[in-house]
Amino acid sequence: MMKRDQVLKILARHLDREIVIGAYSTAFDWIATRPGHPLNFTSVGAMGLASSHGLGFAIACPDRKVIVLDGDGSLLMNLGSLVTIAAAAPANLLHFVFENGTYEANGGHPIPGQGRVDFAGMARSAGYAAVYRFEDLGTFETGIKEVLQQPGPVFADLKVVPGADSPRDYAELYDPGKRDALRAELRRG
Repeated sequence: MMKRDQVLKILARHLDREIVIGAYSTAFDWIATRPGHPLNFTSVGAMGLASSHGLGFAIACPDRKVIVLDGDGSLLMNLGSLVTIAAAAPANLLHFVFENGTYEANGGHPIPGQGRVDFAGMARSAGYAAVYRFEDLGTFETGIKEVLQQPGPVFADLKVVPGADSPRDYAELYDPGKRDALRAELRRG
């Protein structure tokens, strides 16, 4: 298993101008990893919608990569998005699912089918263009370039455990100024 914060640090080294959509616990870790970036978008308060938000951004901004940092519990709330994303086939969408087997943001309760659900298999069956699974940090570090270069939609199932605690600053997470900064950045191109 990989620590989520370590995975995000590796990913951040390979990103610059991509829109990154983080959900729940991963959103807090991403903000700590790439603080103040105008293209960070947090999908909280709408469990399961990170993938749908990602699809919307990918369609609206076809010349910019869109990275979805989803949770396994969140994805279970919106499994239909896998088929919808595959049907729309946005070449610029990369969907990372941080699988820890729990609804972490809601107290760490186990997800249904914990340890039996095959998220990569579901994405493959739905029709994603490329599907990956990573359980080892070294393998992820050597494979991330390939993942990011594939035409999408791309899906990566990341077997993780929580890492270092990130600040849980809800005022920052919900700051409307962040949405304004994102819109301004997208208008600039």
